[in-house]
Formats: sequence, C-alpha cells, structure tokens
Amino acid sequence: MRLTKPRYAPLSDAELTPEQAEALEPMRPGPVLNIFRTLARAPKALSRFNAWGGYVLSRRNDLPPREREIVILRTGFLCKSGYEFTQHTRIGLQSGLTADEIGNIKKGAGAGWSAANAALIKASDELHADQFVTDATWAELSAHFTDKQCMDAVFTVGQYTQVSMFLNTFGVQLDEGQTLDPDLKGF
Repeated sequence: MRLTKPRYAPLSDAELTPEQAEALEPMRPGPVLNIFRTLARAPKALSRFNAWGGYVLSRRNDLPPREREIVILRTGFLCKSGYEFTQHTRIGLQSGLTADEIGNIKKGAGAGWSAANAALIKASDELHADQFVTDATWAELSAHFTDKQCMDAVFTVGQYTQVSMFLNTFGVQLDEGQTLDPDLKGF
C-alpha cells in the first residue's frame, strides 16, 4: 500500500448525503467496499465510473473472465495497487485462476504462460510502460483473440490503470478481513 491511512476516509452510512446514498444504492444490499465509500465523495463521478466499470467487468467485455482477470491483476501489480491486487486476487480465483498463476502474474509473460496469456501480459506491460502496444505484441494478441477481445484488453488495462491511480492517491485501505500481498508491502 502506498499510504498507511486514507487521504479521504470512506464515508459511513450516517455521513452520506442523499445524492451519495443514491450513488451507492447499486452496491446494496451487501457490504459496500471502501473503494465505493471513498468515491461516493464525488457521487456523479461514482455513477459514471460504475457505468464504465460495469462494462469492463460484464459479459459485454468479450475477454473471458479468467483472461480479463489476468489483465486486471497484471495492471494492478504494475501500478503497485495493493487494494486492486487484493480485490482481484479473490475475483481471479473465482474466475478460474490458480494461486500459482496469480503468483506468476507478478513475474510476467515469461513465467510459463500459454502463448495467448503471455500476449495479454505483454500487452498489459507495454500499455503500462508506454501507453501503446507494439506491432509484434499486437500480432501475438491478434493471433489468439478477436478484434473485439483485443480492444477489450486495452479498455481493461486503461480502466484498471485509472482505478489504481485513485486507489493509490486517495489512500483507499483494504476492506475488513483482507490481507495485503507481501510483494506489495512498502509501496
């Protein structure tokens, strides 16, 4: 985690204005995560964020859930976002990744991945480093994924780069009961 305490504390239910409560309504009736309780400070932004994020995490994103989570976890790790990596480790496991594969996401494309998954990791790395996918990596990606899936890979990296930026900068802390990946301590 970059910060040991939040710059903006997550809002409690008692602190919510009617507009903030309305922005959080789609997350209910379950527990509302710290990310959303923090973003509720900007309720209009939260509502728009949920619309785009809903696309990226939905079946409208043509990447299969397992492959989508590879991209999200790699992006969160590269951005040193402890919160993002922690949340999506759980989601990645639910989407078919193994604990060993999640460990290998941190190591990169050369960690024993299939050619298709290595291409996703390479594309994520290049987008993180240069906001561009090289022709060579694009050819690898295109050999395994449809045009729409390639576009969705770029959309997913972009979404989770943005998410990591505000999680890190706003100091959003892990939710109760979560444990930070040891490779992301001290960032």
